[in-house]
Amino acid sequence: MSEKGFVKSLKLDAWIQEMAALCQPSHIHVCDGSQGEYESLIAAMVEDGTLHPLSRPGSYLARSNPEDVARLEERTFICSRTEEEAGPTNHWRDPLEMRPFLKSLFQGAMKGRTLYVIPFCMGPLDSPIAHIGVQITDSPYVVCSMRIMTRMGKAVLDKLREGFFVPAMHSLGAPLQPGGKDVPWPCNLAHRYIAHFPETREIWSFGSGYGGNALLGKKCFALRIASVMARDEGWLAEHMLILGITNPEGKKKYIAAAFPSASGKTNLAMMQPTLPGWKVETVGDDIAWIRPGLDGKLWAVNPETGFFGVAPGTSMQSNPHAMETITQNTFFTNVAETEDHNVWWEGLSPPPPYLIDWRGEDWTPEKTTKAAQSNSRFTAPIAQCPVVDSQWEAPEGVPLSAILFGGRRSQTLPLVYESFDWEHGVFMGASMSSEMTAAAAGAVGKLRHDPFAMLPFCGYNMGDYFAHWLTFVSLSKRPRLFGVNWFRKDGEGHFLWPGFGENARVLKWIFERCEGAEHAVATPIGFLPAPGALGALDATLLQVDTHGWKAEVDEIRDYFLQFKTHLPPALAHQLNGLEDRLETS
Repeated sequence: MSEKGFVKSLKLDAWIQEMAALCQPSHIHVCDGSQGEYESLIAAMVEDGTLHPLSRPGSYLARSNPEDVARLEERTFICSRTEEEAGPTNHWRDPLEMRPFLKSLFQGAMKGRTLYVIPFCMGPLDSPIAHIGVQITDSPYVVCSMRIMTRMGKAVLDKLREGFFVPAMHSLGAPLQPGGKDVPWPCNLAHRYIAHFPETREIWSFGSGYGGNALLGKKCFALRIASVMARDEGWLAEHMLILGITNPEGKKKYIAAAFPSASGKTNLAMMQPTLPGWKVETVGDDIAWIRPGLDGKLWAVNPETGFFGVAPGTSMQSNPHAMETITQNTFFTNVAETEDHNVWWEGLSPPPPYLIDWRGEDWTPEKTTKAAQSNSRFTAPIAQCPVVDSQWEAPEGVPLSAILFGGRRSQTLPLVYESFDWEHGVFMGASMSSEMTAAAAGAVGKLRHDPFAMLPFCGYNMGDYFAHWLTFVSLSKRPRLFGVNWFRKDGEGHFLWPGFGENARVLKWIFERCEGAEHAVATPIGFLPAPGALGALDATLLQVDTHGWKAEVDEIRDYFLQFKTHLPPALAHQLNGLEDRLETS
């Protein structure tokens, strides 16, 4: 066994040695995050068939095992001390049972492979809200992806010294026997687990090499573990984009938005407004760490340095800025490949006459199967985004004027509405539901409750999470809270709202409401834009469907029952108030 790199932290070194003794790798490599290291790993993966070079500079295509393509929500566990602490929306395992079980899986799991040590920082290194993690993995694909998605390497080790870090343990679960033949995408389909230990701030992931199952800085650390840290320390870790919007007079505001995965976060974060003189810039497209400032505002940082975006549906029409971002230095996973070694996916352009599909097989337009997997992704540096905000790495973050809650709802929910106050806005976030997409486990199109878009990501009892949100009512300059729904349909299943750049009309109204503009009308569900405030549009988009909302109240009441005594009384009060207003409207 050889070791490359050097670790000054005695605590970290002891953990590395303990995990190496458990996993029994052939080599240990402590990642320095350098360009040379990155290129060396890329070259090795090209040689063994894990990566396929593309015609885009510095870009590569990976094809996963066809069964390792999505989040493993049913195998994702919160291992808190009690099941009640995990709450009814999480899968719970007793940590006293789960820890030894996981260690039995990891025993010898890295034989024949290299154990990589990835020191990484979520958030700018000098930010007061930044936190350090260290991931151990046997996947070079994970190492290179983490270099794109986080601040990774020697600078993090220098910052760490003997300080706190979140240990994140990952293995593909595919040991190589002497003389054994490897495969391009090793994984362990029989044993896949993602376990989080909130009290000790640990992550253990086994068996999967895909996305957030393996890039443990992302959903595992930045949301599930960080949400518990945030509760304990008085801040918020949220599944939210952050954007800056500037009006024609040059005034700028920052907005965060919580949408479920594959519901338009990336498109909104990089939006090209259709309104003359308005500009949108990107701070982040997926995760926001939000802290209260001494000025009474909420300040947000994006803890990541990369985009892990859904490819299907991304095009020059839907998101030209994303298309420009991914022209170079990008990993593509499970998209199709053209004959000239470029990439293609459904929604990008008319299909070419021949492709190699995401499984590596010949594909022509006559085939009934999709060329790109529905949850195929691109991984690209934020710094390449043509509309990246100048403050995206500001250590203090950016001040939020508004927070949006939204999902995919074909009926009932209007295009946009504003809460009456903070408590009502928290109720809006807590009662969110959305039609499911390929990014989540379950039947596509089925409606499920997804409070704050955090259903798969909250690391503790969701009822207590609602209560934590309510505590921020004491801030003197807290952001305004809004609900949005870009996905309303007519009776024939057609979208009523064009979306994309037209969403600027909604953001303009939100911007002006934050400036104190009065062009709104009070309704039973909240403040809606006054007639004409958004320009000409289908009246259905701003219609309060009283019958549909009464059914929504019944659905929310049933959903809230599961939280029992953990449901804040304020939310039950808000639900009753909504019901009363609908009855008297």
